This record gives sequence, structure tokens and C-alpha cells, in this order.
Amino acid sequence: MRSAPTVVVGAGPAGLAAAATLRRAGVEPIVLERDRLGASWRRHYRSLHLHTVRSLSSLPGADVPRSCGRWVAGADFLAYLERYAERERLDVRAGTEALRVDTDGDGFAITTAGAPIQATAVVIATGYNAEPVLPEWAQANGTAPPIVHSSCYRDAAPYHGQAVLVVGAGNSGSDIALDLAADGAREVWLSARSAPGVVPRQAFGLPAQVAAIPLSRAPRTLADAVARLERRLFIGDLSARGLPARGEGVFTRHARRGVLPILDHGFARAVRAGRITVVPAVEAVEGEEVALQDGRRLRPDAVVAATGYRPALVPLVGHLGVLGTDGLPLHHGGEVHPAVPGLHFIGFRNPITGALRELRFESAAVASAIV
Repeated sequence: MRSAPTVVVGAGPAGLAAAATLRRAGVEPIVLERDRLGASWRRHYRSLHLHTVRSLSSLPGADVPRSCGRWVAGADFLAYLERYAERERLDVRAGTEALRVDTDGDGFAITTAGAPIQATAVVIATGYNAEPVLPEWAQANGTAPPIVHSSCYRDAAPYHGQAVLVVGAGNSGSDIALDLAADGAREVWLSARSAPGVVPRQAFGLPAQVAAIPLSRAPRTLADAVARLERRLFIGDLSARGLPARGEGVFTRHARRGVLPILDHGFARAVRAGRITVVPAVEAVEGEEVALQDGRRLRPDAVVAATGYRPALVPLVGHLGVLGTDGLPLHHGGEVHPAVPGLHFIGFRNPITGALRELRFESAAVASAIV
């Protein structure tokens, strides 16, 4: 059985941040990665840009280069992650999947496809979006129309001249709908179960993320009012286009349900121009037709399901009693689970102030708890 003082599971931004911070604190962790470093960033759609500003998206100790611009492209961020691992001299074991973590005396035994690994501490950094989720109507569908999860969408080229239904009105769904509308799809529908919050990605040159930092500490009624004002000034009334500004405010919705608003960088303009048509939720797929909640039927040539992910932590640590009913960790960052000391989680928050920014604080807390 191999041994290491600390094992980090996952070589995405969270795992790399944790490993680098641990190294600076005097601990030499190994990082287990079932695929390749930054695997999820290799699968994103090609038009992806971070919605968090460059200066607040860097990992501890190394800024994203200014040459990447304010809104960093996904490919540039992946290159940054690769350079970061080299710069920090991280021991990343690509192609080594952690299958199960068990307590073992005062430490842990990690089951892999090869020899087990023993560790005194384990940091789980496999990500909030580890496993794509498809709704039942998509799983039951045959081949007409073809349905893919958004994790399989790369660019609009295969959909040139087609009518495409994008299901899911989050940032990925709106980005993909905008990509399709800009690059040759004949018609683009976006299915939304409820009216999403929409805010400008930046207003008067100020990124929404920067504004969200103080607003996240303000009374929710005030924060919601500011977000509504921004929407009215910079986006306008899209009620006639299926995007009414109603229901819970942006900050209240996030606090209650963890739902982030769409950060608009052209989506609203495309909706207003009719290049993207917002439609209600999908009820069923019946042959070549898609039945909507309001009784309408569409006949798309293809469907892209931007229907989210699950953390997929149950096989790894579900037996240790450290997960909630939603499958997410009960304790995050440097918080110590009273029943399983030495086991830590990082990167499982979805803050309105930016997940990458949060990693600086979480990695420092994890290192402090372990050292």
C-alpha cells in the first residue's frame, strides 16, 4: 500500500488551489485525477468565457495573465491551469481514479484501480459539476430528434441551418443558445421552467461580480432592488419575449435555492431581436415533436439539454455519512466533520460572488486545518 501525508482528489481549479496552498504550508500532497488535469475545462463549449472577471478568477499565488483580457476564454483558462500546476510543482497523477475513500485507523485508505493509497488527510475536489444530468424525457427518447447534454456541445457547426431547442435557462443554456443563434442555426428556442434572473455582466464598466461582493453582505431587499434597477436600465422589459422580471429577486433566489442569474453579454439583445425564442418547460418528447408545458408543440432538428450536473460523491464518500440529502458535503473548506476528521471538501459552493474567487479562501482554510 502506497502512502502520502495528504491526497487531493481532482485536478481541476479547486484541487490545484488546495494542493498549491498545502505545498506552501509545508505539506507535499499528491493529486489524483481520473482523466487529465482540468478535464472538465477540456469539454466545455468553445465559445465559453468566464463570467467572473480575470482579476478575481486567479488561483492562489499566480494571476491569470493580463493578455487573456477581462473575460478569460475557456481555452486560455485551461492553459493557465496547466502552467499553474507546473509552476507550483504539483504532483498530479493523471489517469488515477479514486474509487472509494475509507477510514483506516487514524487515516484513510483510498481505493483505486491499482494499489490502494493510504493518507493522513484527504481533500475531495471532484467538483460541483461532476456528472451530467438528463431529465426523464431525454433518457426515454429514441433518436428523433437527437438529444445531447450541454457537456457534449462544442460549437454550432453541426447545427448549421437547423432548428435547435436548448433546454435550461442558466448561464450555459443561454450561452449555447446565443452561440447557435450567432453561428448559423436556422431557429433557436430556449426552454425555461421559470423566468430566470438576468443581469448585465457589467454595467458602466463595473463587472457584476465586483458589484455582487458588497451586495451579498447587504440586506437582500436592497441587493434585489439594485439588481432589478440594473435590469431595467441595461436590459429592459422582455416580458413580451417570454422573460418577465418577476418572482424572487436575484439575491433572494440564490440564497434560497442556489440559483445564479444569467449574466447577460448579448443574450437579451438576441431575444429582443427574435433570434432566440424563449418557450416554456418541456413536458415530453413524442417522436419528432416536443410537447411544451403550455400545450404548444415544437419540431426541432436537435435538442441540447443544459439541464445541469450532480456532484457524484456518493460512490466515493457516501458511506461515511458526510453528505446531505442533496448529495453535497455537509461541511466545506476548512470545516471539520466531527465524525470524520481529516476529510475535507473544496469547490462545492456556488457563490454569487464567484466560485473561483471562493477557492482562495477555501484552500487557505483547508491548509490551515490540515497543517
